[in-house]
This record gives sequence, C-alpha cells and structure tokens, in this order.
Amino acid sequence: MRAVDLIRKKRDGGENSREEINFLVAGYTCEEIPDYQMAAWLMAAVLCGLKRGEIAALTEAMLHSGEVLELADFAGKKVDKHSTGGIGDKTSLILAPVVAAGGLTVPMISGRGLGHTGGTLDKLESIPGFRVGLSLEEFRHVLRECGMGLIGQTAEIAPADKKIYALRDATCTVENIGLICASIMSKKMAEGIDALVLDVKTGSGAFMQREEDAVELAELMVETAQRMGKKAVALITDMQQPLGRMAGNSNEIAECIEVLRGGGPADLRELSVELAAWMFYLGKRCGSVEEGRNLAAKKIASGEALAKFRRGIELQGGDARVIEDASRLPGARASVDVCSERGGYLRDTNCMQFGIALAMLGGGREKKEDTIDHGVGLEFHKRIGERVAVGERLVTVHYNAEAKLGEAKALIAESFEIGDVAPAARPLVRKIIGG
Repeated sequence: MRAVDLIRKKRDGGENSREEINFLVAGYTCEEIPDYQMAAWLMAAVLCGLKRGEIAALTEAMLHSGEVLELADFAGKKVDKHSTGGIGDKTSLILAPVVAAGGLTVPMISGRGLGHTGGTLDKLESIPGFRVGLSLEEFRHVLRECGMGLIGQTAEIAPADKKIYALRDATCTVENIGLICASIMSKKMAEGIDALVLDVKTGSGAFMQREEDAVELAELMVETAQRMGKKAVALITDMQQPLGRMAGNSNEIAECIEVLRGGGPADLRELSVELAAWMFYLGKRCGSVEEGRNLAAKKIASGEALAKFRRGIELQGGDARVIEDASRLPGARASVDVCSERGGYLRDTNCMQFGIALAMLGGGREKKEDTIDHGVGLEFHKRIGERVAVGERLVTVHYNAEAKLGEAKALIAESFEIGDVAPAARPLVRKIIGG
C-alpha cells in the first residue's frame, strides 16, 4: 500500500478498508508515514466524513497500537469519565478524588488542550512537580495506593492516538464525530475499565455546537463502549458559556480545590456531583443515581475527597501544599478588566472565542510544539441571564505578556451579547443517552 493512494481514496469520498486504516495508523506511529500525509488524510476524513466501519477500524487500530491496562486484580469496579471539552471544563479534577473516596477505582488517562479547549494534563502540570508521564507500573502503584490516577498516554497506551491527537490540534481537524469517537474510545478502552461516563458538550464553546451533533456523537460513543463490553452513559451538557468562573490552568486547579472544600461556583459543583453520581451508579456503588448524588455530596462535605486529591498529588510528585496555599501555583504578573459598554441582561456568549483569546495569551497551543503558560487565565464575573451595568466587569484577564493582549481583549469584548430582555433559563444537563 501507499499512503498517497489511501489519501486520494478518502479525498474522493471513498471508504478506507480496515487493512488500509491499519496501514495508515501503524505507519504513522512508527514514523514511516510523515506528518504531512497523515494531516492530509485527517483533513479528507473531516471533509468527506467517516463511515461506521472506518470509525470502528480506527478505534481498534489506535487501541491496539499499544498495551491495554490489566486491572483485574484490583478489587471493585473501575470507572472513568471523559468530557469532549470546553472552556473552564475541569470536572475530572474533582470527580477523580470524589469517586475514589467513595470506594471505586478511577484510572483516568487524559489529554492536553485540543483546539480552543483546555486539557486536563496541562492543568495538572501547573502543580509544581506533578508528573503526568507515569509508566504503567507507576500508574498501577498510584491506583493501588489511593484509588485514582491521572496520567497522559504513555509509550505503552494508545501511542497512535497520542501522535494523531497532537496533529489534529495543529491542523484544524478536531471537529469530526468519527475522529473524536475513535480518539476518546481508544484511550478509554485501554484503561481496563468496567464502565464509562461521557460528558458531551454542546453550545458555542463545544466542538459539537449543535445539540443534534452532540447527541449523534454521544450515541456513537455509548454504542462503541457497549460493543466492547463496557457499561456507558452520556450526558449532553451546556457549553454556551464557561463552566465555573475560571479558565486557564493554575486558576482552574485553585477553583477545583474550592469545590472540594465545599465551595466554588454552583454550576461546577452541580455538574461534578451529577457526573460522580452516574460513576457511582454504573460502578454498582449505589442502587440509584440519587443515592450517588448523596454519596458524592457526603464525600465532599466530609473532606475525604480533598484528602484524596492531596494524596494523589503527593503520589504523582506534585507539591501538595497547593491545597492550602494557592499562591504556590504559577501566577500572572498583571491583570486587566474587560468591561461592558452597555447595560442590560447578558443574553449569550460566543464561548469558543474565550478559548481562542486564552490561547493568544499563552494559555493554549496554536502549534503542537508550543509551550503552555500555566499562569495566564480568564476570570468571568457574569453568567447568562444576569443583569449588567455600563462599565461593569465582564472578565478579568490575567496575563504575562502584552504581545497579543489587545487582540485578546477585543475578542473577549465582542463575545458578549447584552440586551434589554433576560433570556430563558437553560438547563446544565440537556439529555442523558444510554442511562
């Protein structure tokens, strides 16, 4: 086979066979196929779409490009959660300690920022010393010690997806249902889990901006998990505005600690408890989702979840003193406010543009080799539906360099829609698929 022929076939609307996809994935993983050819195939896949057979073949090729974690010797159920990503989406950092405190094992293999969205690994690396690059042996040790672990793809786990994930981020080939499904499920099925809870975002800050697309992706991922013998449920959740008050890296860590202390923004607390409840339910820790909600709330209120987070940080080499002293996290040298030019009600936001502005400031990647500035971030002061006065703060920008500050501020300012009439309330959880 030749990569150029497979690219042409996909470009012209054809369907690549399982053998052809295996050839592409294996060749790219071992560097026999260069970035520019895989990028061309990914763009063809985005423009022409992927058939169900291609998605299944791509998922399995990436899954079997490395090892599958074996956790059969661990007592109890192994459950994970995955989000399709958004602005301020930080629930993984809350869920893992809450669910581990509740008696389940949470082997969480996460990703870096993708497109306009933040990445769990980038947030964790804002904790001084925190290691996300554990070997499988080290990962198993951490899981045995505290019931949770948050790492990136190792050389052993889905190495093909790790390479393709970074390439998609830098080539605008993220927003495709088939590629998203294959990427997520290849990593998650490599974790050795029994069940998976999916948080599929919809709205202007999501990859699937239309709800019908989010539902299609959710159904595809739930079907893929079930086909591979795993329990799964997907929650369709709102990403028309940032989740919580903070977007960035270190400031999101600080906000998660607030929630684990029993405080933090109401929407972030609500969604974290809801997702944890489903994890407890699918993991057979509770007989109902309502019991799961109560258990999650109890583990936060007792301080057990915060203690679990502290232990997890210690085991992965991080400075656990950030739990008591957020100033140990990287910070920004300066800040500036973006204020409203008119009064009224905040009716809507273009949430994606907040993520783009954050990347301009260094909080995300514009090229796959870019280095993240963990100290920069955005602090949001208004939620959709709230009243806004002329000159009132909408966002505080925390920055370290002025090179693109003006451009970022302008993008943020134009991302708010303010009108005279309050909008209808929107639910945080829109639908549940597979529940």
